[in-house]
Amino acid sequence: MIKAGIIGGAGYTGGELIRILLNHPQVTIAFVHSRSNAGKPLHTVHADLIGETELLFADSISQDIDALFLCLGHGESKKFLTENTIDARIRVIDLANDFRLAANAQIGERNFVYGLPELNREAIRTASNIANPGCFATAIQLGLLPLAQAGLLKEAYVTGITGSTGAGQSLSATSHFSWRINNIQAYKTLTHQHLGEIVQSLQQLSTQPLAEAPVHFVPWRGDFARGIFASATVDVHESLKNLYQLYRDYYQSHPFTVVTDQAVFLKQALNTNKCVIQLEKSGNKLVVHSVIDNLIKGASGQAVQNMNLLFGLEETAGLHLKSIGF
Repeated sequence: MIKAGIIGGAGYTGGELIRILLNHPQVTIAFVHSRSNAGKPLHTVHADLIGETELLFADSISQDIDALFLCLGHGESKKFLTENTIDARIRVIDLANDFRLAANAQIGERNFVYGLPELNREAIRTASNIANPGCFATAIQLGLLPLAQAGLLKEAYVTGITGSTGAGQSLSATSHFSWRINNIQAYKTLTHQHLGEIVQSLQQLSTQPLAEAPVHFVPWRGDFARGIFASATVDVHESLKNLYQLYRDYYQSHPFTVVTDQAVFLKQALNTNKCVIQLEKSGNKLVVHSVIDNLIKGASGQAVQNMNLLFGLEETAGLHLKSIGF
């Protein structure tokens, strides 16, 4: 049985991680740390957990664990590992962006492997520390990796829309219900923080040189709570039939990425660890649609998928989650 600790358990990703691990057949949650909620039952913050667990938020960190999940704000994970001595045998999975880029992947003796299983599965299996990918980065990379590997990608134009949970739990002017309802907005146009990790992965896999700026990304804030729908437009001369075969071959051994020729929609992926991909083509313009749940495949579910790989478990253990459907 794997003993897991969670740092930053009061936020959205922390809450999703607790929900998944409570039902994981081979995991026990040793502690959930939250300075601001120490001593309170988990259900006082995550109200749906009432009747599910009697755990209280902790204000101390136990070393009697096998895995430590960092569900902290960006920049806080590096600070946490600098200020706290964590036994070297404990495997760390960071959900922030602190260690995703190769230039920042090491702190002390810990070296972090980029945790996109559909790209780095074998490296993850032998790693000790994982930098979990960003949510937009996951959806966009899964849409483009097969093209990169086949040498069919030089440049992509991407739009993507995300729910309000993608902004985290702290309120801001654009996360209030009154602002979000019946409203959308582009933000961080061409400058989104996930671009670095996306380009890094595409360069890692690509069999031909990419453009100087291979991904042009316009993200949107959506009028819903969770999920990401991304659409990437690429110039490709291959037939749609051959492209579908390319994608199905690439993801054949990856249990959570599904390729379909039917129109995809957000609710197919919500509350699951799936990424659902559809291809459409007009002339030489290929559009790749990919949908995920930003809090699960885009965060906590993928973190558990990485934990499963780290500890030699079935990759899908604890992740057969029920979609909402309607």
